Amino acid sequence: MNNKKTHKNYENFRWFFTSNGNLVVGGKSDEQNEIVLKNFLKPNYIVLHTSKPGSPFMIIQANNPDKKNIDEAAIFCGCFSQQWKLNKGLIDIDIFMGEQIYKSKLMKKGTFGVKGDVKKIKIKPELVLVMQKGKIRGVPKTTREEILVEIKQGNMNKEEAADKIAKKIKSNYALAISRDEIMQAIPSDNIDVK
Repeated sequence: MNNKKTHKNYENFRWFFTSNGNLVVGGKSDEQNEIVLKNFLKPNYIVLHTSKPGSPFMIIQANNPDKKNIDEAAIFCGCFSQQWKLNKGLIDIDIFMGEQIYKSKLMKKGTFGVKGDVKKIKIKPELVLVMQKGKIRGVPKTTREEILVEIKQGNMNKEEAADKIAKKIKSNYALAISRDEIMQAIPSDNIDVK
């Protein structure tokens, strides 16, 4: 795998940097899940996915990440899943190694199997918006960066939430961030802005 190419292209996917500085990358769709697992996965990397269908495969780009990194990646994974849209107060996340993933010809696009033991944790779906690598990102609260806005599950659709976030950031921090950039950083619908 060409790491330069991989690192250069991570911004095309769901991504953030953990509080320890590790890149986490996941898909935005079935097609992207296929690409992410093909281009970003190593056998010894940790992968996360919700226990229920409808989630990105999130890959921590590091060998032996600590518990804090894994917890942060789990929160990120859960917040960009169908479980967020269903307003689940706690979301079950499966944690496994890259070498446990398999694909058969009968599996539809974006679907993979996992062999062996899977660790499970529950996360509370909440994110904060921060600036990482010059872009606004939705990340877990344990971030090192200055928190611009907090988001939780709520009743606003994605467009309304993006407009409210843009106004809040502009008035509180004098930063003009486009609605499109904000929409790339937040979950789909059912959002509350704090």
